[in-house]
Order: sequence, then C-alpha cells, then structure tokens
Amino acid sequence: MTADDTKVLDKKDVNSYLTTPDYIPPAQQSTKDTQHSLRVSVADAMQRYFDDLDGQSTVNLYDLVLAEVEAPLLTAVMAYARQNQSKASEILGLNRGTLRKKLKQYDLL
Repeated sequence: MTADDTKVLDKKDVNSYLTTPDYIPPAQQSTKDTQHSLRVSVADAMQRYFDDLDGQSTVNLYDLVLAEVEAPLLTAVMAYARQNQSKASEILGLNRGTLRKKLKQYDLL
C-alpha cells in the first residue's frame, strides 16, 4: 500500500466521531465495555495527535499507528498467555506462524 492509498483522518473525522451519540467519555464508561473503551481510547489519542500537529500535514499515519499499537499488543498478549505462542495466536485470532513473524519483526522473540 502506498501513501496515496492510505486514508488520513483529519480533525473533522475525529471530531465527528467524538460528537456521535455512541461516544461515551472514558470516565463514564463501564469497565465491562472493553471494545468500546478501546475504540474511545484510540479516538482520544488520535484527537491529541491531530491537536499536536497544529495543522501540519502527516503521511503514513496508518503504518505509524500500527507500529505504535502492535508491539505493545503482542507484548501484553504474550505475557497474558505466559509466553505460550499457541495460546497467544488463538487469543489474537492469528495463525501461529504469523504471530512468530510479528514477534520477530518487533524483536520480541
């Protein structure tokens, strides 16, 4: 995928999400609603990112976000699975070979 193929969100996209009826501020969320909480956390982080850009342009945002999220995700899941790659791959919904490739990519193996 090239930079031209990647849709870059702008403040308008993020603000649009934050003002939808589905948006619940983090302080008001139930701890049981993990998926929604994660979605909101990402939206909040992206809003801060765009605020920090202060109008400057950005490229390859998709790759940046994946690199920032994927490594800690893999680390946390591997710890939760007690370093059992089969269990971790099941939790993540990945093939074990794909998990190993990603662990190597981030020097986690």
